[in-house]
Amino acid sequence: MRLLTHNMLSSNIKGVTSGFPLRIEVEKMVEKEVELNADFLRNMFAKVEWKALVEASKTLGYTELPDNVEPSMLDSDEFLNRFHHALLELHLEEGALVCPETGRKFPVNKGIPNMLLHEDEV
Repeated sequence: MRLLTHNMLSSNIKGVTSGFPLRIEVEKMVEKEVELNADFLRNMFAKVEWKALVEASKTLGYTELPDNVEPSMLDSDEFLNRFHHALLELHLEEGALVCPETGRKFPVNKGIPNMLLHEDEV
């Protein structure tokens, strides 16, 4: 699961009001090389919750993202490379996503998060 996906997911358990960002528990992480597309990154920048991306990338062992950003940074090749690597090349292969409010763990197996709710959570 890419951090792009993580950045778009939240816990939808009944009664949960702060289900984002999901905490990551890592059992296995892999890096998969992807061709950089600067236009895609520039378009996604405004949609990404930056603080959640930084924390998620740190959880996966990548500490090269700045804590604070501004749109002008998209003109920097160095920034685009770091943003690209964190967003698209770091993959949570095995582990769990944890609801910040309830502590409910959603397993991630073979890079696929299972966000299905139990009957009493709907």
